[in-house]
Amino acid sequence: QVQLVESGGGSVQAGGSLRLSCAASGYTYSSYCMGWFRQAPGKEREGVAAIDSDGSTSYADSVKGRFTISQDNAKNTLYLQMNSLKPEDTAMYYCAASSLYGSGGYCYPPLRFPYEYNYWGQGTQVTVSS
Repeated sequence: QVQLVESGGGSVQAGGSLRLSCAASGYTYSSYCMGWFRQAPGKEREGVAAIDSDGSTSYADSVKGRFTISQDNAKNTLYLQMNSLKPEDTAMYYCAASSLYGSGGYCYPPLRFPYEYNYWGQGTQVTVSS
């Protein structure tokens, strides 16, 4: 079965950096679209960044220029490099995979919304202090 396991969260001061990883298993990694989402207490889950089979990416306006999504197909791993972190980036961060779109073992374009994904990790907490 599909499994997504996030790691790399933690507590940092504003201006600091973190790198999240998501180890995927149970499917042909390159055939799915992948994304990072976050959810703060009392708020809805929101898209942070997404990437498709071709490596094309999409970012939320709030993280453009600070966060970078990437993937290593050989390692079945998704990454999120987060720089210049702000207190408002504090949230639980989730890795997600989608088999709902695309065909022929190929998924494109990057998917931005939670309803477009059918597999989710357990999340990793990111806390940014001022």
